Amino acid sequence: MATPVTTSQKRVLIITYYWPPSGGSGVQRWLKFAKYLPEAGWEPVIFTPENPDFDLQDETLLKEISPNLEVIRFPIWEPYQLFAEVKKKGESHPGRILEQQKKGFLEKVAIWLRANILVPDPRVFWVKPSVQFLNELLKEGQFQAIITTGPPHSLHLIGQQLKQKHGIPWLADFRDPWSQWEFLDTLPMLPFIRRRHEALEQKVLQQADVVVTISPTFQRDLEKLSGRKIDLVTNGYDPADIPQDFTPRPKAANRLHLIYTGIIDAIRNPLPLMQALKAEFEAAGEEVTWTFVGKVSEQVQQHVQADPWLQSRIYFAGYVAHHQVFDFYSKADALVLILTDTKNAKGNIPGKLFEYLATELPVLALGDPQGDSSEILSQAGAGAVLSHGDQPAMRQALRSLYQTAGAQQSIGSLEAYSRKTGSKQVSELLDKVV
Repeated sequence: MATPVTTSQKRVLIITYYWPPSGGSGVQRWLKFAKYLPEAGWEPVIFTPENPDFDLQDETLLKEISPNLEVIRFPIWEPYQLFAEVKKKGESHPGRILEQQKKGFLEKVAIWLRANILVPDPRVFWVKPSVQFLNELLKEGQFQAIITTGPPHSLHLIGQQLKQKHGIPWLADFRDPWSQWEFLDTLPMLPFIRRRHEALEQKVLQQADVVVTISPTFQRDLEKLSGRKIDLVTNGYDPADIPQDFTPRPKAANRLHLIYTGIIDAIRNPLPLMQALKAEFEAAGEEVTWTFVGKVSEQVQQHVQADPWLQSRIYFAGYVAHHQVFDFYSKADALVLILTDTKNAKGNIPGKLFEYLATELPVLALGDPQGDSSEILSQAGAGAVLSHGDQPAMRQALRSLYQTAGAQQSIGSLEAYSRKTGSKQVSELLDKVV
């Protein structure tokens, strides 16, 4: 273990695949923790790929990186780059292959290889060269701890090998499960490959000094898998992201404009709520609209285009820079949260939930009514999580939102979910093992 040092000398190496200009939710967690860790006594240094394959990019996030933050960008080779060269089709980006309804021979081969050869994931080729490069830095004693965050879970293998060689304190952050991750169930994976995932996961769970995850359900699942203590550090929101002049427009009765921000993919299905919206409001011709801000699957877009009533009321704004979502929030009467309807649904707490709460707008969510997100919404008095199959409850909730005037609510203190609080929790966990 590293020699104890004074607060001003403590440096932590954060190994993350997602870093600006990457967009989407995966980048926010450690971008924000890196922002506030110095206030909590730790100087972060970021280790990230130099040439990663991002499906979503947000150049504005680069402005959030402090000029004092050291970022080490190290080259990565990914097999997806080879696939892209072979295909030479923009619509066949690897991140969308699984969502394509019609898959050609090359797509099927790519999926099989992803499932059974690229273990634990396509970024596995970054492990060996990264370990070799970081070995030299650790020999020089530049860091007092390391952090790895996954997915991609191959990054935890970098931490595991560095821990084994140098004995440096190591925190492993699970933003999603690993062997129990619902995504793996979508792959044509051979049984012995699944066991390989489980074996690699156990090495990480047993050898890391601290293991962290984002929700109480994932925490319990990992504790059951590992037989050890798992710490909880939820995602959150950054008060500094909220414009000082942000104010949702006054809610008028007999009008409803819904806003959804984020990804809609194979495991986030808004179609049941669309059906409820149409069933409740089509006959009377009432004023209802729904705007999706972010990447939406082709299947959902095609469903809307095939229905004239939905097509005239549902809009796809596309992906926008993070700071621009507040322009959409300001025009919303209520916010929609589409959670997963899969085996991991109970522990699904997307980062945008906390930002939703900060707007003090009502939230209508689809997901597990007994899940962790439901508990958070209930405690805040901000809304409810309804089952994907409960059409009567959806229609009733939509009607109530339509009729309600003065929609903005008084939410209790959100300090527990601020990124600064989360950074302090990370700092305290590091302090315990250094």
